[in-house]
Amino acid sequence: MNGDFLKSIRETFDLKEDDPAEVSPLILAYIGDAVYDVITRTIVISKGNRPINEINKDNKYYVNAATQSHLSKVLESRFSDEESAQFKRGRNAKSHSSAKNASLRDYRKATGLEAVIGYLFLCGKEDRILELLRIGFDEIGKE
Repeated sequence: MNGDFLKSIRETFDLKEDDPAEVSPLILAYIGDAVYDVITRTIVISKGNRPINEINKDNKYYVNAATQSHLSKVLESRFSDEESAQFKRGRNAKSHSSAKNASLRDYRKATGLEAVIGYLFLCGKEDRILELLRIGFDEIGKE
């Protein structure tokens, strides 16, 4: 699976491959947020058919800065040196926006986590994303 989806996207739309290490940390967080959302939505819908408002309510647990900050705390010690560097780039990036219902600290740690996910996705390391999130979700007790 590693990199197949991204490779298919690039081939289908004739896109060039950028060096993920040179991509802005906020752009890494932007794509990482989308990848994270697909994963969490997949987890939530696996619990069966039900009204969409219930599904959205379940997914809100995953897609908020507090949960993502908590995940980053759990995973930080498990990051490789490369992943840790991307986390710090994302966490320290100066964004012109912030989360509506989160502290600045949680928002920045969430951005760092999303940057790691985006970096790994652009490197074609989807299996590593899933491994980290599996560990994180198991640790925080939600899935």
